[in-house]
Amino acid sequence: MPERMGHEGAARPRVVVVGGGFGGLEVVRALGRAPVDITLIDRQNHHCFQPLLYQVATAALSPADIAWPIRGIVGSRPNVTVLMAEVDAVDTAGRCVRTTAADIPYDVLVLATGATHSYFGHDEWSEAAPGLKRVEDATEIRRRVLIAFERAELVSDPAERARLMTFVLVGGGPTGVEMAGAIAELARHALPLDFHHIDPRRARIVLVEAGPRILAAFPEHLSAYAKRALEKMGVEVRTGVPVTACDESGVTLAEERLPAATIIWAAGVVASPAARWLGVESDRAGRVPVEADLSVPGHPEIFAIGDTATRKQDGKPIPGIAPAAKQMGRYVGRRIAARAAGEPETGPFVYRHQGDLATIGRKAAVVKLGRLELRGFLGWVFWSVVHVYFLIGTRNRLSVALSWGWNYLTFQRGARLITETGPPVLRRRQKEG
Repeated sequence: MPERMGHEGAARPRVVVVGGGFGGLEVVRALGRAPVDITLIDRQNHHCFQPLLYQVATAALSPADIAWPIRGIVGSRPNVTVLMAEVDAVDTAGRCVRTTAADIPYDVLVLATGATHSYFGHDEWSEAAPGLKRVEDATEIRRRVLIAFERAELVSDPAERARLMTFVLVGGGPTGVEMAGAIAELARHALPLDFHHIDPRRARIVLVEAGPRILAAFPEHLSAYAKRALEKMGVEVRTGVPVTACDESGVTLAEERLPAATIIWAAGVVASPAARWLGVESDRAGRVPVEADLSVPGHPEIFAIGDTATRKQDGKPIPGIAPAAKQMGRYVGRRIAARAAGEPETGPFVYRHQGDLATIGRKAAVVKLGRLELRGFLGWVFWSVVHVYFLIGTRNRLSVALSWGWNYLTFQRGARLITETGPPVLRRRQKEG
């Protein structure tokens, strides 16, 4: 039977969870009524349902539809303290998390800090090609997409108008595919009646993938279907073409220059600095290698989950997707609860793949769940039901379902707001510069 946790003089074990994403929240939920005190730290005050961020970025949903205050989700539990702070380091010897606000001691630490965009050694591209990981990213992309049409309405030069109405999506995974389809629908259906000097339906939308096909995680025939569906919507799908340069005026694909005002990055991710905090080796994407119980080697009191961790199962890395993070979080939470109660701990973590889903547009999606495969309208209905179900709270489920129903019937997008970013002084300097 394992030893009970806790430092000398501590009333109950102190569990610190860094990250309020899918994995971190599952840890807190799984601990339930365990005899521990939990501190959940996140640099933001809300949890974001990342699979629907692209709908905020394309004006189909508002941020409030897919984000919820972390305190509202878990803060009412008497043994949970929520802190909004940024982690600077982890003192593994002293068992302390150093944040911008205070030092937080722990008996058990769970790192669920997720990942951010990877530009494969070209971080200078980030200004021209934002990625999509946070609500702020989505609203910034929405601003860039909508303002491109507004500026195209003002200019008279055909070349500049064509550049403004060219949108490039870099990366042919689910995010790139979903964004390309959503921008095509926005341009083809929601915006044509809003403008008189341009025809938004003539917007050029280019999806670029360096690999041989889009949606590489899906079977080849579903990938081919997705490509045909996108092309039917007017999206240019370019595969086997790497991006070699990127700036505010456009992208370079191998040797071809493609002028574009709006570039969106969906080509790769890199983990948070958790490995650096711990002083351990990481893989090429910055993820922390973990043991079979998801603990950090040499530190049984520290766990890493979700995009923060890397672990192979059946010879393949566990994918960095929301279901995997939730399974890891649930497993670690139960393991900590058993350890705190002095009960036998569970065996090694086993990931159970629940399937792959990607939507292409208002009438098309691809679904692969074991032997079950769906595509087209049935796939889209299944995708919609699954995503509504996994939203947090009845209000959000109803809001998203009603928004999708309204958009489907009217082809309209109600969240077409262009908002400035940054403080007024910074905006003035950007305009003056």
